Amino acid sequence: MVKKRLELLEQLQEIDIQVDLLNKAQNDLSAEMNDIEKSVADARESLTALQQRQEQLLTEKSTQEANLAAEQENIIRSETNMKEIKTNKEFQAVGREITAARKQVTALEEQILQLLAQAEEVTSEINTNEANLVELEQNCLTRKAEKQSELDKLQLDISADAEHREKIAKELPVTLTKRYDTLRSQRMGKAVAIARDGYCLACNMQLPPQMYNNLFKCEEMISCPHCQRILVLKQQAA
Repeated sequence: MVKKRLELLEQLQEIDIQVDLLNKAQNDLSAEMNDIEKSVADARESLTALQQRQEQLLTEKSTQEANLAAEQENIIRSETNMKEIKTNKEFQAVGREITAARKQVTALEEQILQLLAQAEEVTSEINTNEANLVELEQNCLTRKAEKQSELDKLQLDISADAEHREKIAKELPVTLTKRYDTLRSQRMGKAVAIARDGYCLACNMQLPPQMYNNLFKCEEMISCPHCQRILVLKQQAA
């Protein structure tokens, strides 16, 4: 009876270790899918930032063009007014205003050209990023489909193992499965340990001689006094 239960516990542990590996693989795949989605989201965010930058440049360009038109109108108005000026002092004052306005016009024209060049550069970046985004989205769809297929396969394996585990667990006393589950949670997923040559191979500690000898009788469940795992005797093959 004890030997049979130990064999079932070993099988249970093998299944649980396999399920742990499958769950880890599943989590890794989910993380990869999240990374794929994040790469697309980052690309979209970068494109949006460029589009906002382009809009800002074009708005600023329109504002400066309006300022340029206003300055040019001021120059025309001042030149018209000069024809009606009677005194030399007034003539000189208006002349200075025109000179300052022309300098402002030159500065505004330079700013408009700079804004136009920047806007064209950003437009080129937008076109490149839009093309890259389309390609990235297509690649991501393909990769996500592949990852999802792998996830589905893993889930089938996990479900099959869970069904097998349930069958084995039903053959064991409830108190023993509870003890096993508790040990698994406390001992990094391993509740059963191999005993060989007087040692527990899970914690590498030497077992008391009498305890080790009792393992050969297989009359009772024996736990390692050091790590508390349930011991299963496995002699070295000849």
